[in-house]
Amino acid sequence: MSLTLSSPAFAPYSPIDSRYTCEGEDVSPPLVWSGIPDDARSLALVLDDPDAPGSGWVHWLLYNLPPQLTGLPEAVNAVELPERALEGLNDWRRTGYGGPCPPSGRHRYFFTLYALDCVLPDLGRPTKNRLERAMDGHLLAKGELMGTYSRGSAG
Repeated sequence: MSLTLSSPAFAPYSPIDSRYTCEGEDVSPPLVWSGIPDDARSLALVLDDPDAPGSGWVHWLLYNLPPQLTGLPEAVNAVELPERALEGLNDWRRTGYGGPCPPSGRHRYFFTLYALDCVLPDLGRPTKNRLERAMDGHLLAKGELMGTYSRGSAG
């Protein structure tokens, strides 16, 4: 069984509705996953845009999600996250979801879910690089969902 990640709000490789972007309500889309390995102790979720100028742009970081979790509801916020779940810093230097907001052109947005063999220590508010270093050597499985967005396209 492999880890799969999907959203009822958009199909893989398809446009993301503007509701989930800086041009809309800027709320997180609903996410659903399956295939978490039985020996997983925690999950981490990263949303990033590799097409952003520079070295890409991180939109959302969550870690220490319980492995029993099968998804996240639309517009999830810090209060609604499971008790031990923690947030990292996005590239706006804040926690929480920040939706697609490309300066120009159509960008790809990757939601990546990681199943880990441990519960990570509290890393404070880690950046993506710091979270990746903490996850190093603990990855059991990985699933990815890619959507696209171009400003002014309504999706």
